[in-house]
Amino acid sequence: MELNKQAYNEYVSKITPKNSLPMDMCRAFLVGGLICGLGQLMTTGMMNLWGMEKETAQAWTQIELILASVLLTGLNLYPAIVKWGGAGALVPITGFANSVVAPAIEYKAEGHVFGIGVKIFTIAGPVILYGVFASWVLGVIYLVLG
Repeated sequence: MELNKQAYNEYVSKITPKNSLPMDMCRAFLVGGLICGLGQLMTTGMMNLWGMEKETAQAWTQIELILASVLLTGLNLYPAIVKWGGAGALVPITGFANSVVAPAIEYKAEGHVFGIGVKIFTIAGPVILYGVFASWVLGVIYLVLG
């Protein structure tokens, strides 16, 4: 019995990927920084080249980053970015778009209603629910105290 435990532990140790926390942090910083830098470049470009107001350019930048994330998820490229960049790819708005689209793509074979319709908010649903609930609670507090 003890020999089996030892063999199992050796096997697990051998196949478990080795992660370096400093390297993971550098990759996350790099990927997140590239996404945010790209967004800033897009906003500045729209303001300078097309004369958009700041708020309008920022709104279009968000839309374009979400679209890019959805397309990269559909082409199965965003998961590779997430695997390499970790939280740097998951935290910005692109990561949220990926979390909405990925389950829909995964369950599309089950149909529009029971596949895409049911599974599209599997991961993002709780975020939306608790975000709306928290804003409602804060609004009530603000109304009472304000």
